[in-house]
This record gives sequence, C-alpha cells and structure tokens, in this order.
Amino acid sequence: MSNILAIAGRELRSYFASPIAYAVIGLFALVFGFMFYAYTQMFVRQSQQFAAMGGPLSVNQNVIRPLFVQISIIVLFVLPMITMRTYAEEKRSGTIELLLTSPLTDLQIILGKFLGAMGLYASMLLITLLPISLLFWYGDPDWRPVVTAYLGLLLVGGAFISIGLAISSLTKNQIVAGVFTFCALLMLLLVSWLQDSMGPVGRAILSAVTIFEHFDDFSKGVLDTTHLVYYASVITFGLFLTAKAVDSERWRG
Repeated sequence: MSNILAIAGRELRSYFASPIAYAVIGLFALVFGFMFYAYTQMFVRQSQQFAAMGGPLSVNQNVIRPLFVQISIIVLFVLPMITMRTYAEEKRSGTIELLLTSPLTDLQIILGKFLGAMGLYASMLLITLLPISLLFWYGDPDWRPVVTAYLGLLLVGGAFISIGLAISSLTKNQIVAGVFTFCALLMLLLVSWLQDSMGPVGRAILSAVTIFEHFDDFSKGVLDTTHLVYYASVITFGLFLTAKAVDSERWRG
C-alpha cells in the first residue's frame, strides 16, 4: 500500500510541477462558475414568476441537479488532459524502463497512477464546494442529493480516468492519447443520445451500458447498488486493459 501511495504522490506532484494542473483546474472552475451563474440567475427569474402564483421552486430540482448533470459532461472534456500524460510521457522520456524495472508490481504502478489522477480530479471537485455552499447559505436545499451527486461524479471521473489510462498506455504521444481518450469518452455521450431512436430492446441495452445514464439517479439523490457495481466494473475493466498494455510493454522491454 505504501508503494501505491508513493506513486500516487509522485504523480500528483508531477501534475502541479507543470502547468497541467493549473490549466485543468482553472478551465474547470471557469466553466463551472459560468454554469452556476446561469442556473442561479434562471432560478431567481423563475422564482419571481412562480411567487406570484404561490408555488415555490425547488433549489435541488432547478439548480443543483441540472448543474451536476452538466458537470458530468464538463469532465468529459477536461479529464483527457489529465490522463494523456500518465504513460505516454513516461514512454516518450524513457522513464518507463526505469519504472518497469523497479521493485514494483504492475498493479502497484497502475493503482498509483490512477489514485494520483483521482487526486487531481478530487481537487477540481473541491472548488465546486464553495458555490454549492452558497445555496445552503441563502436557501434550504436537501443535502442528500448533493452528497450522492458528488459520489456519482467521483465514480464517473474514476471510469473516465481508467479509460484514459488504458489509452495512454498504448502510445508515446500525449496529444494522440488525449485526442483518442476524448473521442472514446465522447462516443459514450453520443451513445446515450441514440436511445430515443432505438426500440425497447435497444433502448434498454444502451441505458445499461452508457456511463451518463447511470449518473442520473445519483443526481436525484438515489443510491442504487446497480450503479455502484456498474462503475466499479468499468473502472476495473479500464485498469485491466492498462495492466495488459503495461505487461506487453514489459515483455517488449
């Protein structure tokens, strides 16, 4: 466990030693801030209209839930910038040989890199706590959907990062890794949009396999073990593919 944490710490420090972490966090904060402002402004205008009709609006339904759904899509564009360098940069600089010949197992290396990327992703999500806390300061939203939504975002990010690790382990070029990761994640989003054009069977299949469909219940405050198992399976599968690619690299070396 200490070896895994050591690698995770090394990865996290390498992110903040370069402009990557600051660019990713800054971009994410900027986009989230814009979305938060847009939804709260819309909520204020709608509240004024509904106040005359005597019906209060729900902060959870009109601000928090759609905001978290948008965040799950925003991370699709941001996380490839985090995962593109995990293995590709090691291969380009030649440090992959030193890493593979060190007294570390492939599993320790993979989990360490995964946790390092998750650490940076968690730092991104921490920034969102301040604007969300303002909603509790000025309003009275239900806290349970917020907690489950953050859990869902962590699971979505974990699934994205595991896929990014697998793709990064296949190339020496960071840009190629980033572009292919983005395309793979974008396909997962586009697949969810095809549900309306499919029949009942096809709709059920797409609903079962798409990452974003499983996040919807988390944004509603519903904690379903089916979704937990799904995300755990995607993460495990992504790390398994990474392990196979790393093992192949070890044999070639």
